Amino acid sequence: MKNHFYRASLFLLAGSLSLSSCVVSKKKYEDLLSRKNALEVDKSGLEKQKQTLEQQKATLERDKASLEQERATLEQQKNEYERSLAQALKEGKTLGENLNMSKTQIDRLNADLKAREQRLAELQRILDEKDKAVNALRAKVSSALLGFNDKDLTINVRNGKVYVSLAEQLLFQSGSTKVDPKGVDALRKLAAVLKEQQDVNVLVEGHTDDVPIARGTVGMQDNWDLSVLRATEITRILANAGVDPTRVTPSGRSLYVPLDATKTREARQKNRRTEIILTPKLDELFQILETT
Repeated sequence: MKNHFYRASLFLLAGSLSLSSCVVSKKKYEDLLSRKNALEVDKSGLEKQKQTLEQQKATLERDKASLEQERATLEQQKNEYERSLAQALKEGKTLGENLNMSKTQIDRLNADLKAREQRLAELQRILDEKDKAVNALRAKVSSALLGFNDKDLTINVRNGKVYVSLAEQLLFQSGSTKVDPKGVDALRKLAAVLKEQQDVNVLVEGHTDDVPIARGTVGMQDNWDLSVLRATEITRILANAGVDPTRVTPSGRSLYVPLDATKTREARQKNRRTEIILTPKLDELFQILETT
């Protein structure tokens, strides 16, 4: 009985110990399981954080690469800007020099233009005065020779000169170099005007027709001689009447400057003439022309 009770007590004790052991193991298991779950949760969170950090790292890497590229671009732009600035400064200096040079050239051209305009104005003044003097001279000559027939004597202005054309019948007999009294009177009246016109040069041109002179004419071989001797005789009369001989030039043109080239009697009569060409001295004008 006693043994039976002892065995029963041992059984109950063993069962109690077994039960107690089971209770302890279950609780520990649950704690471990709970810790495991917590660790798994932490692990999942860490993995998410790792993924997030990796994504941020990748983003930062891309941003870094983009910034590097942008920095390289800015560096290139900076270098280009500095080159452009240096070139612009160089060109600006050159442009400034060119502008200064151009301004100097323009000033010089303006000064030259102004001087030319002044010379042109002076030339125009002298030409106007010359034309005025020529017209006044023509009026005086016309007044002095007013009593002569237009067929014997004409007065015209051509190329700034006064042409006094004296027909042969007023001055000479056919083939003669001696001036008729009526012609001498006309020449003396002309000389009276020329004595007062000290600034006028006088050119005496003798002209003939195309008919050869008569054979055996004393002192002449052809119409050259006739035209020159007639011009010389008229020059002598003007000089004897008071015109300064240094202002008078005789010349002979023979038959080679006809007024009418036809072979008619009227044309030949027209061509036999003496032209006294009055030219105002242009010394002042020539001096200005030499300086232009």
